[in-house]
Order: sequence, then C-alpha cells, then structure tokens
Amino acid sequence: MSKVEEFEALRPLLFSIAYRILGSVAEAEDAVQEAWLRYDGSSTRPASAKAYLSATVTRISIDVLRSARVRREEYTGPWFPEPLLSDPYEDPARAVELADSVSMAALLLLERLSPLERAVFVLREVFGFGFDEIAAAVDRSEPACRQLVVRARRHMAAGRPRFAADRQERQELASRFFEALEDGDVGALRNLLAADAQLVGDGGGKAPQLARAVVGAENVARLLASVVPRLARVEVSFERHEINGQPGAVYRDRDGRVLQTLVLDVLDGRIQTIRAVLNPDKLAHMGPVADAWEITRELKRTPRQGS
Repeated sequence: MSKVEEFEALRPLLFSIAYRILGSVAEAEDAVQEAWLRYDGSSTRPASAKAYLSATVTRISIDVLRSARVRREEYTGPWFPEPLLSDPYEDPARAVELADSVSMAALLLLERLSPLERAVFVLREVFGFGFDEIAAAVDRSEPACRQLVVRARRHMAAGRPRFAADRQERQELASRFFEALEDGDVGALRNLLAADAQLVGDGGGKAPQLARAVVGAENVARLLASVVPRLARVEVSFERHEINGQPGAVYRDRDGRVLQTLVLDVLDGRIQTIRAVLNPDKLAHMGPVADAWEITRELKRTPRQGS
C-alpha cells in the first residue's frame, strides 16, 4: 500500500481518537491532517503505520487540548462538545465502548481528566490499545500509563449514572418526546421528563441562549411547549437524528440552514437532560448555519397563537 492508501484506511480511527480527546470535530479534523503531513514528510516508513499515526494524532491532540483548556475556562456559558452526527470508525468487538464513549455525557465526564489522563483512557478503555503502544504514544513508562488509567477510571466511575437506558428504550422515549414537542403537549412532555430534568443551551455568546439552565419537569415542559410550536410558525423545522450516539434532532431554518441541535440524555426511564447546541462555530461542520439572532427577532414579531 502507498502512504496515501495506508493513511486513508486509518483515517476513521485517527479521527475517532482525536474527537474523543478534543470534543471538537474541527480540531479533530485538523489533528488528523497534521498527522498526515508529518507522516508524508517522514523519510522512513514505520514498521506499523497504525502505531505511528495513532501515536502522532494522540500527541497532537494532547497539545491542542492543553491550549483549548484555557479557552474553555473563559467560555461564555456552558460548554458542550461539537455535535457528531456519525462516528466514522466501527469495530464490532468494541461497539459498546465506542458508543458509550462518544455520548455528550461521557465527553463531558472526560473534561474532568487532565489531557494526559484523557488520552490514555481513550486509547486503553475505548480503543483497546496495549500499554506498550500507549506508553510509546504519550512518552511515558508502562507503569505510569497504568496508573493514569486507574485514576481516569476512578474519575469517570464517580460521575457515571447508576442506571443507563438501552438503545431501544431511548429511541421509544425519544419518539414520544418529539411527537409531544410538535404538538406542544405540556402534559405529555412532563410525563416523559425526570422530576429534576434540565434544559441547557450552549450558545457560547454567539447565539441566543438561556440565561441559566431550566430545571424541573414542569418548567422544562412549559418552555418547550411554548417555544417549539412558535418556531414552526417561522418555518423552522427539525429532523430527528442520532447525535453523539444519542437520540436527538437537527433544527433548520426555512432555507435548510442549521439552527441548533438537540440531544436527549435518557436515564432510568425518563429524559434527564436536554442539551441544545446553538453556537454557530460548533455547527459549521454540518453545513451552512442559520442566523439565530434574526430568527429570535422574527419570533418576537410573530404574535402568539390565539392573540
């Protein structure tokens, strides 16, 4: 195989590693491209292209994450990962780990880890790399990498919910949720939400967003039931779509431009958290982005139904 063929065969894996370390589609794509430039510029062929490129993209991602941490600390409002519509890497032997690790809830838990812990955890727990490969990738000894994994597991376990929903339960609950959302049915929405359900938005100061999280089934249901039908009146529509391996939806304006994504976190038979991403910088990889400010102004000019 040529270098290009080797690289293209490994691109899905490299992106998936970088995305889980960085939580950003754009930064992950940049890291993969930088790994290619280094591979293409090398005068020697490594014994294993997979080992070389995985180590390279991991080191690049660690460096990027260290600088990104500063930006995230200064971020306006809640920070969420960039929505991922589909993970390009598949491995039937590790399907459960791959699906679990890409959810928004899991990626937000990974934010608790140091960049080095995060990289080592991703390589070991998600992709099943050997400690010898991990040690070479992060330039640490194998015993040190084992300790990093132990610490990362402890941090991750402390934040995981006790009762996770299976895929079929999530999808059935999501279907009922989006039907109730279209109808503006407060009662039906309330019955699908956990008592302490939260609605949280990430606008990053670049799109309209909630001043704070909306908490409680009644409050969340009433807000959604009042806003979503009004969006339809200004020709904003949504299409259901799995996002980060979870049930969700992509909202678009009348011209098909992306307005926001919505992701449902299901726990113990109820919807626990609804996360909306409106920051246009985080939606650009999905296509042209709508002007959320203009849509907000149009909503204000649109009389409420019955008035």
